[in-house]
Amino acid sequence: MGTGYWISRLVWTAAKLGIADHLANGSKSAAQLAGLTGTNPRAFHRFMRTLASLGILKHDADQKFALTQLGEALKSDAPGSARSTILAMAGPWMWKAWEEFQYSVETGETAMEKVFGMPVFDYLAQHPELAAQFSEAMVGIHGPEPPAVAAAYDFSRFGVIVDVGGATGNMLAHVLARYPESQGVLFDLPHVVAEASALLRAKGVDSRVRIECGSFFETVPGGGDAYILSHIIHDWNEDQCLTILGNCRKAMKRGAKLLIVEFVLPEADTPHFGKLLDMVMLAIPGGEERTAIEYGSLLARAGLKMTRVVPTASDVSIVEAEVTWH
Repeated sequence: MGTGYWISRLVWTAAKLGIADHLANGSKSAAQLAGLTGTNPRAFHRFMRTLASLGILKHDADQKFALTQLGEALKSDAPGSARSTILAMAGPWMWKAWEEFQYSVETGETAMEKVFGMPVFDYLAQHPELAAQFSEAMVGIHGPEPPAVAAAYDFSRFGVIVDVGGATGNMLAHVLARYPESQGVLFDLPHVVAEASALLRAKGVDSRVRIECGSFFETVPGGGDAYILSHIIHDWNEDQCLTILGNCRKAMKRGAKLLIVEFVLPEADTPHFGKLLDMVMLAIPGGEERTAIEYGSLLARAGLKMTRVVPTASDVSIVEAEVTWH
């Protein structure tokens, strides 16, 4: 456990140097690649030999290295965005924030703000290249979830589905593709939805989606039969979550459902990816992952009632809620 960062740094360096792209057309020796990557030939050979021991590369009797199936995933155009995910999740800004993790445990405040003096989303807004990597990383990490959510939950009863903070519309597009009778509203900040039209068109659902711009801290579009919050609530502190949920509650009509798509943590000591991600939330954005009981408590404070938790074939679950009417 204590040496896990060794492998993290090796894989990040492999991604940063673009080794998979350099080997895309066939095997090469370390000496051939050293010139392309600006590295020391002997050090680079030793590095590639170690990557081969991790299953990323393989090398032959002529000391030439080639990609394995695992290594193929590190190509910049490979499906799944593994390269961007590694560059973002194991890159310098995340690395530096994690150095101050103890501060987050001691104070409950983010290591990100201690190191960089600003919240993570403000930092990314000032660094477009890192922001682009981060966006691709989110698609890579959460890629299996939209089809799993669409398959696990029956959206057929909803005429209008509002994706709150839905970014480029990937989740909404998968749901609408599976439920052709439904219409969608995609709601997010103007610069976030800028690329949405192309994705929705590529998925063949653009004629059924209305894009609206705004901040969920101020308002949420009304008129929906279902409201999706996919990986929104875990990003923010409790007061901010209550604001978001409160705005959803105001927008919801009688009978409407709120669907929170998140990693719902299992009780007791059961291992779960979400428990590690919870530590990322603590150190980087200042949010948190929750158990079903904790979601029920949070929703109740916002005037909403949790009705059930629907598991999916992916790591996320769907927390279903409705307005508590008086």
